[in-house]
Amino acid sequence: MSATLPAAPKTNRIGLPKADYEGAKSTLCLGCGHDVVTKQIVTAFWELGIEPRRVAKFSGIGCSSKTPAYFLNRAWGVNAVHGRMPSVATGALLANPELIGIGVSGDGDTASIGIGQFVHLVRRNMPLVYVVENNGVYGLTKGQFSATADVGSTLKGGGANDLVPIDLCGLAIELGCGFVARSFSGDMKQLQSILQAAIAHRGTAVIDVISPCVTFNDHEGSTKSYKYAKDHEEPLHEIGFVPYFDDTVAEIPPGEVMDVPFPDGSVVRFHSVGRDYDPTDKDQVLATLHRSRTAKEFLTGILYLEPEKPSFASLLNTVEEPLTTLGEDRLRPSPGMLAAILERYR
Repeated sequence: MSATLPAAPKTNRIGLPKADYEGAKSTLCLGCGHDVVTKQIVTAFWELGIEPRRVAKFSGIGCSSKTPAYFLNRAWGVNAVHGRMPSVATGALLANPELIGIGVSGDGDTASIGIGQFVHLVRRNMPLVYVVENNGVYGLTKGQFSATADVGSTLKGGGANDLVPIDLCGLAIELGCGFVARSFSGDMKQLQSILQAAIAHRGTAVIDVISPCVTFNDHEGSTKSYKYAKDHEEPLHEIGFVPYFDDTVAEIPPGEVMDVPFPDGSVVRFHSVGRDYDPTDKDQVLATLHRSRTAKEFLTGILYLEPEKPSFASLLNTVEEPLTTLGEDRLRPSPGMLAAILERYR
């Protein structure tokens, strides 16, 4: 009697199984949209056949910033101070331009305490895939407003948000980011395609992912609660609460508007850009974003693209080799070279 041997795991183009691209077990709430983003990051790098050791992953502080622990456990990784991930990523990627950088942040880590760092990272065009897992709240500190929260939304303990939300995609485009996209954690096919395109882009790629929080948005007065969604015929323009027992998944065809039903009957409207959409026309892109806000729709897809934008490294004229591989003769200027440099400032 012969026993059937288990099938060998499927490998990618460089011979690695998908398990080599995974990480630790997630400790986030069951049903959290961030875990779906993690799965798509794993799939994107695995399908592209990128060696994990060639990747450097960065994060700040927050629920979203925990997620790099859950993918690419063989990659380099740095968990930075709250809002300061861009500085750490800038130093690491300038020191070793052979690394492929991916940073995972949140709407608080990016749009609040880290807004200054985010702005300058975009201006400099560092080669970094910058994923924002956007749910409108601070999950680790019990659900306070982030800078992307809706006007009029209230906290569980009362108090309304009177501040206009920051649109990170619009801000990135205005600052000249060469790759700007928005997706929904539940649209896994679109998100994976955007991630793969962003990895191939040699510059800053900002991806704003609407990622549902399953814990802090289901109370009276929240514009992301069950009740608000049910009581308003006008679909919300923010992601609503997702029950812990059910993920919300929807594939939105290009050029179409889709009302995505949540398990409780609430609805969120997404509008995927069409095939005739021109992502290189900045004025058209910004006008389309403004129209989508007026229509209370989330515009998803690759929103803006400027592939020829020069990178920060090229502007600085830095060497292509990692600094750790350079000998002292190249790192330490000679007395004659120092004298020549000083002479320029006389």
